[in-house]
Amino acid sequence: MNKVILIGNLSKPPELRTTNSGTSVCTFSIAVNRKYKTQDGSQITDFFDIVVWRQLADLCAKWLDKGKKVAVVGELQNRSYDAKDGTKRRVTEVLADSVEFLTPKNHAEQAPDADGFTEVEDADLPF
Repeated sequence: MNKVILIGNLSKPPELRTTNSGTSVCTFSIAVNRKYKTQDGSQITDFFDIVVWRQLADLCAKWLDKGKKVAVVGELQNRSYDAKDGTKRRVTEVLADSVEFLTPKNHAEQAPDADGFTEVEDADLPF
């Protein structure tokens, strides 16, 4: 079984292309924080390349942008290609079956804390 579930934030704006046959394909990268931190308290973040096809590709290109939070469900895909310099390159990417937009449409463009929680001052508490 090949199943991947990731929740993270786009690390750059999505890129939309159209194949020669007219099929839309959207690619983007998401940053996913690990549950644990290093010994010095630094957050460990992994970056995953995501590939989305057809109607979902068009929706992702229209509504997503750098910093937006998404949930991606799909499968890992390995492929290889010949680079312009003549070398053979291997790529591992997530072929998305579904992408759920987790950032509200009217959400202000501010970076959330790494753990997803907003810090509240004691003076702001109602008790």
